[in-house]
Amino acid sequence: MTLEELVAGFREVATASCADAVEKIAEGKGGWLDSDLRPRINEKKIAGPAVTVLEGPTDENVAPEHALNAIDEADAGSVIVISTNGHGEIAVWGGLMTAGAVANKHEAAVLDAGVRDIVEIKRDYDFPVYSRTVCPGTTLGNYKTIASNVEVKIGEVIIHPGDIIMGDIDGVVCIPREHAEAVLEMSREIDEREAEQAKLIIDSGSLREGLAKYGRI
Repeated sequence: MTLEELVAGFREVATASCADAVEKIAEGKGGWLDSDLRPRINEKKIAGPAVTVLEGPTDENVAPEHALNAIDEADAGSVIVISTNGHGEIAVWGGLMTAGAVANKHEAAVLDAGVRDIVEIKRDYDFPVYSRTVCPGTTLGNYKTIASNVEVKIGEVIIHPGDIIMGDIDGVVCIPREHAEAVLEMSREIDEREAEQAKLIIDSGSLREGLAKYGRI
């Protein structure tokens, strides 16, 4: 299955089903990121390959070079993922970076930190940004980019470049690239069973009957 087919498929399945499938197939936590990471601009479903950036504290007054390069050099449709190892009270994304992402036709930004310029981003771009916080503070003199296209960690979830990131108002899930096809197939099966189960519950007037037949809550 091509990357384009995978991304299109993940746009169509429920985020919860995907999280369940990752947990079963990857034999661990279901790939869902901390609930603090919420859509701040646009709640539409997102899906795309991760382009990762790692940031850390600094006293230097330097531009976020790796993040800027990632935005300009990543393939269209990428999800820009920025990790600060849990330091959320700084804005690692704003209006100018959004302009760059839109110009390069990226899918979204997922930030283990803050976003600012929300009024501007909503007004001019409606670009999906998921962030841990909203914060007016700049990275300049506080944080610098350390590397891009490296393994990063958000909460307890490790994200590799090329992993599929999907999200909506329910939250964000990271699908390991090596398991993406199997996760998509299982997610579709879960969605189908849930639709059948919901219909049985409505038709029978019994939640217990639906649970007994399908064994899923």
